[in-house]
Amino acid sequence: MSPVKSQLLTLSRETMAGLLQQRPHAAVACLLLLLLCYLTGGLSIPDPRQREALIQLEASMQTGGQMVLTDAEQRLDALLFKMKREEMAMADFPPAMHFFKARSLIRTSPIFQLLQKMPKGGALHVHDFAMASVEWLVKNATYRPHCYMCVTDNQSIRFIFSSRWPKALPHCSPWTLLETLRAKMVNTTELDNSIMGNLTLFTDQDPETVYPSQDFIWGRFEQCFLALWGLVTYAPVFRDYYYQGLTEFYTDNVMYLELRVLLPEIYELDGSTHDTAWTLKTYRDVTRQFTAEHPDFYGTRFIFTIHRGVNSSVMTGAVEQAMKLQKDFPDIIAGFDMVGREDSGRPLWYFRDALSLPVERGVALPFFFHAGETDLEGTEVDQNMLDALLLNTSRIGHGFALVRHPVAKGLSRKRGVAMEVCPISNQVMKLVKDLRNHPAAALLAENHPLVISSDDPGMFGASGLSYDFYEAFVGFGGIKSNIGTIKQLAINSIRYSSFTPKQQEEVLALWQRKWDTFVSENAP
Repeated sequence: MSPVKSQLLTLSRETMAGLLQQRPHAAVACLLLLLLCYLTGGLSIPDPRQREALIQLEASMQTGGQMVLTDAEQRLDALLFKMKREEMAMADFPPAMHFFKARSLIRTSPIFQLLQKMPKGGALHVHDFAMASVEWLVKNATYRPHCYMCVTDNQSIRFIFSSRWPKALPHCSPWTLLETLRAKMVNTTELDNSIMGNLTLFTDQDPETVYPSQDFIWGRFEQCFLALWGLVTYAPVFRDYYYQGLTEFYTDNVMYLELRVLLPEIYELDGSTHDTAWTLKTYRDVTRQFTAEHPDFYGTRFIFTIHRGVNSSVMTGAVEQAMKLQKDFPDIIAGFDMVGREDSGRPLWYFRDALSLPVERGVALPFFFHAGETDLEGTEVDQNMLDALLLNTSRIGHGFALVRHPVAKGLSRKRGVAMEVCPISNQVMKLVKDLRNHPAAALLAENHPLVISSDDPGMFGASGLSYDFYEAFVGFGGIKSNIGTIKQLAINSIRYSSFTPKQQEEVLALWQRKWDTFVSENAP
């Protein structure tokens, strides 16, 4: 008996039984392969039936590979397949290009336009002050009365709203009242474009030249956040900005958000400030208003965050605050995370005492750690993948480094800890150049737990979730991914959310109705 035949025929009954229960299609393919190997006696001449069985087996293992499609879904899948073949034959293939260059091409793509209509479930990795359009922020917020701007020594900008002339900021020019400045101008377009350029990383120039290194783009990224801070933390803008963010995601057919929030002090025109509880209550009130006006939007839950550059005592205070917020707002606080550049911040292990407090006190505070957003293999930061799992994280933000950690990969699969994959963010922040080579392509091929999200769409010149879905579907999946893939990714965004099982079933039922309508309206 040939070695191949012998190995195949010694598959344990338990293994095959497990396959039949968990992956019936894969089990059938395995049985077919066994039968073919037995019939051919392990001959060296390749048998086309064996080849077809292997292809079917591999296809069944990808995300959505076990999906049984309706007739209408199969017709829509055939249309998508035709679209994708045409798109992949283009000289300028968007996933192979930097998003800033590809954005205009993506917008004209029939696949993208179809994905915009698709109900995508939830966006589980989005940050509070980068969720909405920068153009909206400039055209709306900076045109309000009492908005002052100054220019910093490093040519960034700062804003403040004040009923009186504000105090000078160090390392910043004298304040300028924008309504006075604009009143002197015949055309304010150049000023508005200049302000927008300070609030986003998007550029019409060559992005590889503008952002030559990770250090450079992270520095610029942080300056953008500092620039918009005085705008979005002004109470009236804060409310409207969040509402606008919800509108943009809802318009993009996203029905649920899990938003990472810093919960800063929000200020009023007279300089008075509101505490964290006020900020969270405002989020809750605006969410209720939005869901009342849009009954098919299921709402938002919030992941409280702190910058990872703090020391251990500050982190301890933040974890204690997170436990209190969860107790006071159990319906909307999903858990805790830390933000900021992973490579330059302190690793998770440094904060292990603070992060162990919930367990020590018997409090179930879920963690949603950013981890593996790095290409510094073998460093202390690179161990965040394992440490996140040791600390019992519910999901992992980015997880770009996961494929280099077989133990972490195995644990995350076994525990059902999904990777929150943000394709455009990873490319813009210079972790990967060609999205066809993104590590998540391998995860997608083997149905590893993952969801697609957009991280900071406002900062990248994107909006909602469709751009990232496009990059994942066309770039990660290539010609193999199909309608079952994107359907499963949408379902994943609900299954791996922080909802209770009962809430998940409710949201899935609502999503399924939307999906059925989408398919019936777009299938040929």
